[in-house]
Amino acid sequence: MIIRFIDEFGKYVGITGFKNVKIGLLNDFLAKIPRKIPTNVETQFFDAKIIATWEHIYFAVFNALAAFKNGRNISRNLAMETMLYASAQHQITKATNLLGITKDSSQIAILLVGEKLSDVKLAFSIVYKHINAEEDENVLDLSNEKAALIKRAFAVSQQEIDTVLERNDQNRALVDLITERMALLAIKR
Repeated sequence: MIIRFIDEFGKYVGITGFKNVKIGLLNDFLAKIPRKIPTNVETQFFDAKIIATWEHIYFAVFNALAAFKNGRNISRNLAMETMLYASAQHQITKATNLLGITKDSSQIAILLVGEKLSDVKLAFSIVYKHINAEEDENVLDLSNEKAALIKRAFAVSQQEIDTVLERNDQNRALVDLITERMALLAIKR
């Protein structure tokens, strides 16, 4: 699990991925986990096939925390606000349709946010036991196939990528463009 402390908001952020996930009935899967996780830890699940590296989630949660601090949040909880930013959408339904997990999701990304590192780690251990899958941060990485999916999902053109292209690294350019779209979401509010 990648753990970062966001000093401006006093929050620990844990981000990881899992592969070979078998969700089954989505409502049952989601209903069991929140009851077991400490109430002071926010948890969000993403379909990893549309996540452009761990930084995608990190900057989404950073923007969501800023939205709450500035009173510009759309949703009532940090987890859903992060989903909105990660998807660069204003509507919860569109956000969850784009990035939410489904019964068919086999690679998922997980976000855990809390004020205490120990609580974030405890929440992770609970999620890990419940998911019954293999932790693998590599599901967050970009491949050519995954980059093509993300470009379509976020309507990123090749011209945009060429404009921000650094050191002939198309994947880095894509991550930068997704981060930019999340930042623009805050401006549009």
